[in-house]
Amino acid sequence: MKKLLFTVVFSIILLLKSVADEGMWLPLLLGQQVYNDMVKRGLKLSKEQLYNINKPSIKDAIVIFGGGCTGEIVSSEGLLFTNHHCGYDVIVSASTTEHNYLRNGFYAKNRGEEIPAGISVQFLLKIEDLTQMVMDSLNGLTGADRVQRQAKVLRNLNAKFSDTTQHIEARISSLFKNNQFLLFIYQRYKDVRLVGAPPESVGKFGGDTDNWEWPRHTGDFSIFRVYMSKDGKPANYSEENIPLKPKWFLPVSIKGFKEGDYTMIYGYPGNTNRYETSFGVKLKTDIENPTLVKLRDARLKYMFAEMKKNPETKLQLAVSYASIANYWKFYDGETKQLLKYDVYGQKKKAEEVFINWAKGKPGYATIFEEWAKAYEAWRPFAKHRIYLTEGMSNYFLLGSPLLTFASSLQPIEIALVQQGKTAGDIKKAIADAVKARDAFLKMENKISDENILAYITMMFYKEIDKQQHPINFYRTQVEAWGKLDNEETYKKYAKHVFEKTMIFDDAKWNAFIRNPDGNVLQDDPAYAHAIAFLTNYQSKYASKYQQFATKNSEYSRLYLKGIMEMDTVKAKRMYPDATFTMRVSFGNIKSYRPRDGVSYDYRTTMSGVLQKYKPGDYEFDLPAKLIELTKKKDYGQYMDKAKKDLVVCFIANLDMTGGNSGSPVLDGNGNLIGLVFDGNYEALSHKIAYDKDLNRTICVDVRYILWCIDKLGGASNIIKELKLVK
Repeated sequence: MKKLLFTVVFSIILLLKSVADEGMWLPLLLGQQVYNDMVKRGLKLSKEQLYNINKPSIKDAIVIFGGGCTGEIVSSEGLLFTNHHCGYDVIVSASTTEHNYLRNGFYAKNRGEEIPAGISVQFLLKIEDLTQMVMDSLNGLTGADRVQRQAKVLRNLNAKFSDTTQHIEARISSLFKNNQFLLFIYQRYKDVRLVGAPPESVGKFGGDTDNWEWPRHTGDFSIFRVYMSKDGKPANYSEENIPLKPKWFLPVSIKGFKEGDYTMIYGYPGNTNRYETSFGVKLKTDIENPTLVKLRDARLKYMFAEMKKNPETKLQLAVSYASIANYWKFYDGETKQLLKYDVYGQKKKAEEVFINWAKGKPGYATIFEEWAKAYEAWRPFAKHRIYLTEGMSNYFLLGSPLLTFASSLQPIEIALVQQGKTAGDIKKAIADAVKARDAFLKMENKISDENILAYITMMFYKEIDKQQHPINFYRTQVEAWGKLDNEETYKKYAKHVFEKTMIFDDAKWNAFIRNPDGNVLQDDPAYAHAIAFLTNYQSKYASKYQQFATKNSEYSRLYLKGIMEMDTVKAKRMYPDATFTMRVSFGNIKSYRPRDGVSYDYRTTMSGVLQKYKPGDYEFDLPAKLIELTKKKDYGQYMDKAKKDLVVCFIANLDMTGGNSGSPVLDGNGNLIGLVFDGNYEALSHKIAYDKDLNRTICVDVRYILWCIDKLGGASNIIKELKLVK
């Protein structure tokens, strides 16, 4: 019996524990064993230099950049590096056809030329463990009662520890599937300014073709500066503000490196699901990912067709297109890797071990039996939800910006027809709609949107169970334009919607705003379309998803709790899933062999950039000045002495995911050697399953960044501000 128990425990820990290069470690809870491994690999810093709440440490140089990236402070004057794709929205917003910074690049030669970015950064002040406090409030609760109580407890604690007068924000992160609760306290700085960015042909070189691929040759960086008030506090934008005086900034190393050298990253990985079950993997590979890929493929096709036509349209759609394209390829690759390496089978083996261990144990014995029923009940509706929410994740209902805006008019209808609503409610709803319409029209491309609406309306009809369709929608709204199995029918219908909606007609819109009428709104074809799908889902299927999500959360919590109970010692080597909270990952610069007969070097050079160069190509064109400098091999102090070339990118076996974009790649002394900007295609299963042999993080070499700033951009003023390690 003892032997059997040992085998059970060892097998499941082996399947779930961290491996040599795997792990997104919380700096507060960096155990001695993990730290010793870091030192063994080549770390030269103390634990206190990595994280300290009483003294300056590396964590004080790392920021949340905007809403989903990482940045790092690299000078005593608040200079900040992050990725080009993280600063993309700011660069696009600052650009016009006359001053096209996206196309031509931009570098401020003095502080007066820096451009207000309209975004914020957040510095982590400290982390506290509030697990016991939260758990005491949840004692004995399960299911929906626990979910509701937990949300209330976390909301109250966040408010308690926040201080808006000091720009301090508290956010509790639930870890290990709601088995641990850590409080993260941040200070937000709102005066951030654009300092520099390379031309898009450098910052996005390779485009969608090279996205998630190695070898890579992309100069994915942008530069900002954080400002504070004269008395040293966070402040809104003001010309009177001064550059931030940071607690810590990163020295920049141009010494170079070799294969096997120690490296680590700090940053804010967005989300992983490493403790996902076989049920979740199967739903993802069977339904969720294929549906996402199909919908995004259509949206990208119609948007790209318009973006190619002129620079104005490209600027208009650039941010949205980049966001959709990035994870379109990811979802496709993730599915292929999950299937290729039978992650479903691996999860099943771990679950079988757990089920055997859990026999006869109250609270654990029937988890998987009940879990299977929950997935079985939800599975018929999963694709429907993807159709509704995939677009909404990018602010587009059913993939269409028009339908998304139209659905936002629902508060007007409610204010007009619902009892108890006042004239003040109507006035507010109208004011909000007017403001939202102005923003919508500025970004709307009618041609691509009309094509998207037609295609996705058709695909919903063909792919979603007819019993789940909005009642009578296709018969009364679409069938008037032809047979429902004919693509031309949907094109005609979409044309009608775009021609007749008051949203694009100033005269009709203004008449409605002056005299709001519920019947007029309900008769608008765009609003009728949006509300038919939205209310159909909300009234029939949203509750089903909520029931499924509640059960899935509860069983996940119990499953992981059980795993950690099986071996408390080895459980200490487990790390929590990414939750967009500060993490440290470490490893080594390392080449890899993706398949038989193929070997990839750990670095790429400017010679490779020229090999990919295609004059005039949308993805592989280059600035004329870059070609000129490269032909002369004018690399200055940034040239790699061993290669006698300019190293552009490199790879390391570091654990990362979305949110780590812009993260600093550091050497053993804490010097900046590059920026994280991508992962490799062969390991796109990394959100669910880390591959110790194939996983690589793709980084832009800091020497290439500095060369682009100095030689290509002529901004030696920025170089002089840095602390270079030679």
